Amino acid sequence: MKIYAIKLFTLLLFCLPIASFAQFGNNINIDYSTPIEYEIGGINVVGAQFLDRNSLISIAGFQVGQKIKIPGDDISTAIKKLWKQGILGDVKISVTEITGTKVFLQIELKERPRFSRIFLDGIPKGQHQTIEDKIKLIRGRVVTDALLKNTSNTIKAHYAEKGYRNTEVKIVQEKDTILSNSVVLRINIDKKSKVRISEIEFVGISALEEKKLEKKMKKTKERGGIFSAFKPTKFIEEEYENDKNALIAFYNENGYRNANIVSDSVFPSSDNTVKIKITIDEGEKFYYRDINWTGNYLYDDEHLSRVLGINRGDVYNQSELSERLNFSPNSTDVTSLYMDDGYLFFSVEPVEVLVEGDSIDIEMRMFEGEQATINKVIVNGNTQTNDHVIFRELRTLPGQKFSRSDLIRTQRELATLGYFDPETIQINPKPNYADGTVDIEYGVTERPNDQVELSGGWGGQFGFVGTLGLVFNNFSARRITNFKYWRPLPKGDGQRLNLRLQANGRQFQTYTLSFTEPWLGGRKANSFTINFNRSVQRLIDYYSNQQYGSLKVNGATVSLGKRLTWPDDWFTMSNSLSFLLYELDNFNSLGFGSYNTGDSYNLTFNTTLARNSVDSPTFPRRGANISLSLALTPPYSKFSANTFNEGTSDSDRFKWVEYHKWMFDSSWFLSLVGKFVLNARFNFGLLAPYNSDKGLGPFERFILGGDGLAQNGFLLGTDIIGLRGYENNSILPTESNGTGGVVYSKYVFELRYPVSLNPSATIYLLSFVEGGNNWGDYTSFNPFDMYRSAGFGARVFMPAFGLLGVDWGYGFDPIPGRPGQNGAQFHFTIGQQFR
Repeated sequence: MKIYAIKLFTLLLFCLPIASFAQFGNNINIDYSTPIEYEIGGINVVGAQFLDRNSLISIAGFQVGQKIKIPGDDISTAIKKLWKQGILGDVKISVTEITGTKVFLQIELKERPRFSRIFLDGIPKGQHQTIEDKIKLIRGRVVTDALLKNTSNTIKAHYAEKGYRNTEVKIVQEKDTILSNSVVLRINIDKKSKVRISEIEFVGISALEEKKLEKKMKKTKERGGIFSAFKPTKFIEEEYENDKNALIAFYNENGYRNANIVSDSVFPSSDNTVKIKITIDEGEKFYYRDINWTGNYLYDDEHLSRVLGINRGDVYNQSELSERLNFSPNSTDVTSLYMDDGYLFFSVEPVEVLVEGDSIDIEMRMFEGEQATINKVIVNGNTQTNDHVIFRELRTLPGQKFSRSDLIRTQRELATLGYFDPETIQINPKPNYADGTVDIEYGVTERPNDQVELSGGWGGQFGFVGTLGLVFNNFSARRITNFKYWRPLPKGDGQRLNLRLQANGRQFQTYTLSFTEPWLGGRKANSFTINFNRSVQRLIDYYSNQQYGSLKVNGATVSLGKRLTWPDDWFTMSNSLSFLLYELDNFNSLGFGSYNTGDSYNLTFNTTLARNSVDSPTFPRRGANISLSLALTPPYSKFSANTFNEGTSDSDRFKWVEYHKWMFDSSWFLSLVGKFVLNARFNFGLLAPYNSDKGLGPFERFILGGDGLAQNGFLLGTDIIGLRGYENNSILPTESNGTGGVVYSKYVFELRYPVSLNPSATIYLLSFVEGGNNWGDYTSFNPFDMYRSAGFGARVFMPAFGLLGVDWGYGFDPIPGRPGQNGAQFHFTIGQQFR
């Protein structure tokens, strides 16, 4: 055996030099046993079609005149450098000629193919663009192993985020028959089924109930139960990690400051389900003992402890402590106490100075600093709205003391203007510690808020049917003669111009023009509005197409509003004077006795006291909007010799309309758990005469039911009150002959949840319960006698169209004399519904 091994070794020793010489060919003899130093006389690159030859030589580390040893490490190192780029399919360096001490090299390579096109299989076409945007493949890019692997991993990660953890991706390279050295990538994606959570097991828990822990995991829910279809039972890694943090935060809020997750594991329980096992070390429950304050000079310890609201023996809660020290939603924290008085540089740090048993002593280390004065106020991002429109809404002016509550109030005022995206309003205080001043920078993002309403069609024998409505919410009257500002009309001064034309063939037409200046005179928040309207309703015989009656209404209104400073500056008061002329010509649709021909005049003074503290006009989360209004006409009957007995004709009785009308509207918003918002509303109206003998007539009454859209009810000043789950205008007293009631009440509870707060489309879902009724006389009024309903719906706010909504409601109570007008009903709404 040893003799055989020696013979084999001798044979290999003689054959090795022969193989080495054969690598170069061309009868070039190189002695591999003795390295010789050569000077590179030239370098040739073969096989490069799209790659730059000089760049390849540079990457290899070669240059003409360079000295290398053959055999040696120089050539093998150059091959490694080229191969490392990942753009070559094959590479070889050979010696083509040796002349004296000069050597000529040839780099032979094969380029990897380049990407030209992509085909996606196994997924709907609607997802193709999303995947292409994710993988970001650029045409002409070299197809490397790393590129293919990254593409596959990116696709898998994308679908894993959506719960498809078992997604398989297969990438096939197909030769492109159009482009040379190019390939088409055909990617087959098999998402498989979504991976759901079959079970969540908690180990080591005793202090807190398992159900409470499961509830804190908002996005990680186990499958099972009758409501599993509405729970997020898909397993998504990122949301699972967030929910684990929420678990520990929940323990911390209950005094378990040392709680931690010892281990957790996610393992398959079947092909499409996983089980989660979480082991928790709860630790001991802690309580506050002594809380001491240091560094405070403006307020004593007792006052600060009262503001903090945490007492000895309370459960230790770090998040609550941070909120009450730094920022609470209602601004009752310690920091607000100082910052609302100008102490911008104030800071407080709670330090655990002693942990003894289950008790913790806290020391509040404070730095009060000096009061800061506002130096400059800067606004950025208002590309359309003029500066003076923004600055007149600011509560933070140069020379004033800094106040954090004024910053928050300013943010609210800018949001309620409706010109800017409320979700992107930025406030950036820039303090100058050297001189005790602060510059305040506001960043806003303009959003389109003009609205267009356009619809039309042909109504057969009745003619054109349609609506044209234009609302310009940021109009500028002073620029109307300067056409360079027309986009399509001059904008930027915060005025409101409203044009509306509506026609239902010959039967009905209405024309409205209104203009509002929110700051009359430009110095104080006194709003001025002027409105003109004309409406015509004709009664037309269906068969002869001839008119046999009509009602024409012409009106004008002038109003002046003012922002109050007492009781606080959330209050406003507005007063208006309006005049309406009703012209009746054989109009028998009033349902009010013999009154069908004649003229009626309605001169009304209206005053409204309101308080509006909601934080956003499109999706409020907190605050309230409350108003009390009184509309009254002169008491003509008090100065008339007419006794208005039974012999008085209705045309004389109602020539001058007289009444006093009281309206109370309230809407409260409360932010609940997560993104949920509760909206509670109460509305009440009362219409009364000065003279019971004269009566009220058919004007200004109340009708309930349906979507609350006015339709033709506004011709007589009728208030159309929505009540979902019932037909439009279906709830009215039987004794009113269809003209409506004189007193009404309505109650609403809505639970809202935002789906999108994007400025281009704010979307939220809602569920509701509501009830209401109206009565034809005051003695019948009973606030607990209601027509009740419940249901759900959605709202979409788009700047160009305003607020659009759809509701499904179910009315529980039948309406006497109107069978089938309650029950399941769909309702479509346009605009904000305040009643």
